[in-house]
Amino acid sequence: MNVYEIITARIVEKLEQGEIPWKKSWNATTQAPRNLVSGKLYSGINIFLLLSARYQSPYWLTFKQATERGGVVRKGEKGYPVVFWKIDKKEDAETGEEKTLPILRYYTVFNVAQIDGLENVPAVESHLISENGAEAIDAAELIVAQMPDRPQITHGHTRACYSPAWDRVEMPVSIAFSGPAEYYSTLFHELTHATGHENRLNRHQTIKNHAFGSQDYSKEELVAEFGSAFLCAEAGISPAVINNQAAYIQGWLKALKNDSKLLINAAAQAQKAADWILNRQTVAA
Repeated sequence: MNVYEIITARIVEKLEQGEIPWKKSWNATTQAPRNLVSGKLYSGINIFLLLSARYQSPYWLTFKQATERGGVVRKGEKGYPVVFWKIDKKEDAETGEEKTLPILRYYTVFNVAQIDGLENVPAVESHLISENGAEAIDAAELIVAQMPDRPQITHGHTRACYSPAWDRVEMPVSIAFSGPAEYYSTLFHELTHATGHENRLNRHQTIKNHAFGSQDYSKEELVAEFGSAFLCAEAGISPAVINNQAAYIQGWLKALKNDSKLLINAAAQAQKAADWILNRQTVAA
């Protein structure tokens, strides 16, 4: 199995168990997975891979890092893959010019809960995801208000969608949703779509088939799903409840089994989209 297949198999396993990793409630400030030694936050698909492991602590280590800190990974514990891009340089056989080629690689990490003997491990924050109170809703509204080059947002429509031709997000009125969290998670989904406009991240020009159910359509929808998850976590609100979870899961299982690169590429694009909306520089996975 190549790296794409390994990562896809992990997510497919969770979907087959009825769990949707990117719909998991988590707080970007206190629960985002990070490396214990460097303090660096993981990003892209790595977030969902590590969150789906269901450990309370957000801290992870490689086997070598654990050993260097005096820890011992318990016998039988299973590590989790973390992907990254490595730049490989090759000489063109015809021209002799040196070319750079990004290659996907992975390494294995373990949660601190899988390791004995570690000292000075930060305590886990006791509070979990916000109860979608006023503070979280204010944070969500601030994300929308401060989005650079934000598209027009209009209300009073029968469905939520993004119109590339008009560069406009169309939404039902907020009271049509079951609550503020569902409203904002839906709005975040559509704003993520909007980042694909040619004047922003120019992602839409690569979409050749806009037909519902096509692979291009599935990828863009997954980008929007991931983007919404990142932004919900940033605001501290729970993702929207899925009304027909069984059908939803089957749809993604079909798409993922048709394209092993779909997950990783979509998550990387979603990270860029969320960082654009938050006016941040995209960090490496």
